[in-house]
Amino acid sequence: MAGLAVSGTQVSYIGQDCREIPEHLGRDCGHFAKRLDLSFNLLRSLEGLSAFGGLEELILDNNLLGNDLVLPGLPRLHTLSLNKNQITDLECLLDHLAEVTPALEYLSLLGNVACPNELISLEKDEEDYKRYRCFVLHKLPNLKFLDARKVTRQEREEALVRGAFMKVVKPKVSSDSAAASPECHYTPLPSASRELTSHRGVLGKCHYVYYGKNSEGNRFIRDDQL
Repeated sequence: MAGLAVSGTQVSYIGQDCREIPEHLGRDCGHFAKRLDLSFNLLRSLEGLSAFGGLEELILDNNLLGNDLVLPGLPRLHTLSLNKNQITDLECLLDHLAEVTPALEYLSLLGNVACPNELISLEKDEEDYKRYRCFVLHKLPNLKFLDARKVTRQEREEALVRGAFMKVVKPKVSSDSAAASPECHYTPLPSASRELTSHRGVLGKCHYVYYGKNSEGNRFIRDDQL
């Protein structure tokens, strides 16, 4: 099978542009594989992964997996790498992992919007990432490594106390409130002069005060006056 690499219990099917897990991959390798690497494909679904019930390590970096990601029950899985996918809903993912991967100890989500760091957005900083780690450890307290960093004792203790409050909630604007307050375009003109059919001039006074250090005596001299 082209692109397939097998070494003992390690199975790799990397960079084959597959959109789903090939059926024959599970049929031929699912019964013995403990480590499966499906990086650099075009996966949007993990249908067919149920054939790999004995997996201990699963690498899914650089795919197109989103918030609808569904893993089968993998009771032995201790390592999961989902770097550079399209996951935005962190809580949904963590709740799912807590249910189907009870032995998980190593998790990496770098390169997803759900993992706030400067690799994704320059608007994110170290504090955003610390809150993210705290929330993840609250949801998955058995993790030993998160992303590329070992979980410290201090992080674990903080997650017990504050983790539940580290969830980032984005405000939602209801359709009712949006309809109740129609969009109003700003204009600097007085209301009497905003209509296209109104051509009345509007006069005002402007008092110019100069606070600089240099003379402005020639500020309004035209070239033909020099």
